[in-house]
Amino acid sequence: MAEADPDGGDEGSKSAVWAALIGNVLVATTKAGAAAFTGSSAMLSEAVHSFVDTGNEVLLLYGMRVARKKADRDHPAGYGRELYFWSFIVALLVFALGAGVSIVQGVHRVLNPQPIENAIVSEIVLAASFLFEGWSWVVSVRQFRKAKGDLGWWRAFVKSKDPPLFMVVFEDSAALIGIAIAAIGVVLAAHFDMPLADGISSILIGLVLACTSTLLLRESKSLLIGERADGELIRSLLDIANGACGSSHANGVLTVHLAPDQIMAAMSFEFDDALTAPQIEQMIGDIERRIQEAHPEVTSLFIKPQNPLQYTRTVRERYGDNVADATRDQTPVAG
Repeated sequence: MAEADPDGGDEGSKSAVWAALIGNVLVATTKAGAAAFTGSSAMLSEAVHSFVDTGNEVLLLYGMRVARKKADRDHPAGYGRELYFWSFIVALLVFALGAGVSIVQGVHRVLNPQPIENAIVSEIVLAASFLFEGWSWVVSVRQFRKAKGDLGWWRAFVKSKDPPLFMVVFEDSAALIGIAIAAIGVVLAAHFDMPLADGISSILIGLVLACTSTLLLRESKSLLIGERADGELIRSLLDIANGACGSSHANGVLTVHLAPDQIMAAMSFEFDDALTAPQIEQMIGDIERRIQEAHPEVTSLFIKPQNPLQYTRTVRERYGDNVADATRDQTPVAG
């Protein structure tokens, strides 16, 4: 079964983020008004959640914009990791503001339970919010499904190098779960004389956001400190290089994602001793041209001469005696 690239396209990610932003603006304003009118703790938690999500979408759009800036003297590898930085900040905000405020507000309401006034207003607002968030969720899920191809949902999330795409899916999913919890809390508090349910639902919303942000933080941190490219792309780079180098040989390649569509690669080569310097230069130029044509996302390519003994020694230093596994997996090794 062929595996599609789960990174997703820039336009698909941007469409999902814009849809989420529009939905969150509508939802946040209606929830805030309902919270002020009814005094519901769960509704206030939902309003805070939606305002945080709105700010998050703005930060993601900003990160996507600055990540497209061209390389300059101060940043020779470009600004791609701006996207990963702002994605990490977004995950932190979900945890600190969304989860933190919801849990604190819920604990306060549990200790000081109060009846909900005009519950029908909260119920109407939650129903409308579910529709707004549902529309955003459908857009983001469609984009993510298109990007993931044949991969499973969890594997596509772990392998994805496009934080805006999977962040919107997680945020919208958490929002829909939060709305359902808030609705249950409001109904129990208003119609079944259970005022504690309002505070408990706010705490549960906070826990949902905490779990969501933990997953997002984990993946965003991994991308920020540098993840290698997909194994298929690594194997393709080695195949292209070996197909263009004649009697020389590509030992291995180190790849790092700078952005979803920006990859830096460093290749280890064993050059034929009979080659002259001009022949090596011509070969390297040919390899760079072929790789650029096949994989334009490889924005930087460096080639280093390294004999097999050096390569094996470097592998053993990093992986111990597990050289076979490192070679089979095309694990990148820097000499």
